[in-house]
Amino acid sequence: MSTKFTEDETFKGLDYTETPIHKGDYESCVFEQCNFSNSDLSAVNFTDCEFENCDLSMANISNTAFRNVSFLNCKLLGLRFEACNGFLFSVGFDSCQLNLSSFYQRAIKNTKFINCNLTEVDFAEADLTAAVFANCNLKGAIFENTILEKTDFRTAENVLINPDANKIRKAKFSVEGAIGLLAKYDIIVE
Repeated sequence: MSTKFTEDETFKGLDYTETPIHKGDYESCVFEQCNFSNSDLSAVNFTDCEFENCDLSMANISNTAFRNVSFLNCKLLGLRFEACNGFLFSVGFDSCQLNLSSFYQRAIKNTKFINCNLTEVDFAEADLTAAVFANCNLKGAIFENTILEKTDFRTAENVLINPDANKIRKAKFSVEGAIGLLAKYDIIVE
């Protein structure tokens, strides 16, 4: 199967569940209101691309490259980001639904999660150094052996982190959010 190189194009309102995306490289492309749910995006390379109001839920992203890719108002339920191509992996999320997704062992330093729902997302063994969780819901998110140094949780909610099982040096929390650091002790703070 031949691969395709596509640059500076906008794809709007396409349903990739019916017609699969062409395998290849997409550079500086914009995808608006596209449906990729349960699609096969394996081995596709996205560089400097934007996804706006798209549904990528449960897509196969095995060996997919996301290099400097932004997601705005996207539905990304159940994605296994640890299966992506790790070379130059760089993503940002604004107003996205990432519930039940996984970043297990993924290096995502400086990643910005803004106004996102991250319910039950797996961040175990990930490197989230200097990441930002601005106005995010982290209910049930898993942080285990995770590097959270200089990570900003000041406006995040439902943050439960065991300080003994994670590296949290210089991480930022609000006073209310710091209570989530004490949860493992089963104490009552009034």
